Amino acid sequence: MTNFQAVHANPSWPSSRARFLFRPRREKSDPTDIQLTASQAYGVIPQEKYNELSDTRATAALSGTESFIHVEKDDFVISLRTFEGGIERAWYRGCISPAYTVMMASDKVNPDFFQYLLKSAVFIQTLQTAVTGIRDGKSVRYEQFADLVLPVPGLPTQKQIAAFLDRETARIDDLIAKKERLVAVLTDSRFAVISQAVTVGLDPEAKLVNTGSKYIPRIPAGWRVWRLKHLAHAFGGITLGRKLDPEETTYPTPYLRVANVQAGWLNLSDVAEIEATEKERKRYALKLGDVLMNEGGDNDKLGRGAVWNAPLETCITQNHVFFVRPKDIRFSEWISLATNARYARDFFYLHSNQSTNLASISKTNLERFPIAIPPLEEMQQCLVTLSNRLELTEKTASATKLSIDRLREYRASLITAAVTGQIDVETYGKSGTTSATLDQIEEEMQG
Repeated sequence: MTNFQAVHANPSWPSSRARFLFRPRREKSDPTDIQLTASQAYGVIPQEKYNELSDTRATAALSGTESFIHVEKDDFVISLRTFEGGIERAWYRGCISPAYTVMMASDKVNPDFFQYLLKSAVFIQTLQTAVTGIRDGKSVRYEQFADLVLPVPGLPTQKQIAAFLDRETARIDDLIAKKERLVAVLTDSRFAVISQAVTVGLDPEAKLVNTGSKYIPRIPAGWRVWRLKHLAHAFGGITLGRKLDPEETTYPTPYLRVANVQAGWLNLSDVAEIEATEKERKRYALKLGDVLMNEGGDNDKLGRGAVWNAPLETCITQNHVFFVRPKDIRFSEWISLATNARYARDFFYLHSNQSTNLASISKTNLERFPIAIPPLEEMQQCLVTLSNRLELTEKTASATKLSIDRLREYRASLITAAVTGQIDVETYGKSGTTSATLDQIEEEMQG
């Protein structure tokens, strides 16, 4: 007897293999169909609407849609990301690429309920257990999904659970949105304070003089604008995929990528390793006080810098991350701050090579980056004052981000509990459990 992977739920609920709840839709597209796309964030929606919501430039196919699959509203679609993000619900009638599997639901399915179930953490975990060898770029096949055993409570129960989750997740989503707006305000505030500090200083009474620079037009008297090349030496990192002499000994070596270099800080939670020779390790080794700057990536990541404080004994960078070595280590923090100022965004954008979704800046253009340098004693005092001003902002932003993570975790656990019958949604909402949990998360943030 075959044992099928099951989404474990309330034992009093009926269950069914997915093939008896969903079957593939075979109809080809209709000439009147609009082109749809599947996304984890928005479900299956028109390509143009997705472009608006996600701020992308992807275009719909101008021809060849006759091979596309027809989609009806409330169909469900298996996409290339199903193994990690679940199955998407169609919110519109239209057509979609044959790379996707379109499924129509039986009369035992309430789309509102299954919208939650098929994107729940418990469903995704069950799917990943059942389907081995799936990796990025490979789609889950219908046959693999069809043999999963899913909970199928009665339609009235499905409707009740869906209404409960609509209500409760809306509350959580609203709170998350408010907190995300707060983080955005705090980020803008930090950006503005840094931009002021490294261009006109923090003394509102300071006398300003013209510089002739389009990026830093005015600076306090006694300051001077220098190009980066006069303050530091810039170096490129190691190239991935380079050819190595098979006879030469290599060593696993930590290396930093674009994702590790954030605006003013380093994210070392996921540091990759590369095989490097001893010569390469010496050539690319980071030193205390080096300023790491991104050579490529999205425009908001381009050129942004952070100081290396040597938390790892040996570490190098890949070729998409420059390491800039100040001639005087006392300038490291100031250079890093300047790369995160408003004028720096403009400079790096205007001096970059732009492709469809990515940008890059050459070492030559990087070295032309202008930096306003105050007298050393004034610089050090400014750094202390700036650190004090930013401390509360950064502490609040960090606490808010943590509370957002907690809210998302709670949202996911609430959905799983509801769609598997672990909670009685009729009494759960009335008990005030959600409100108490949200209050607790808020208290943790304040603490």
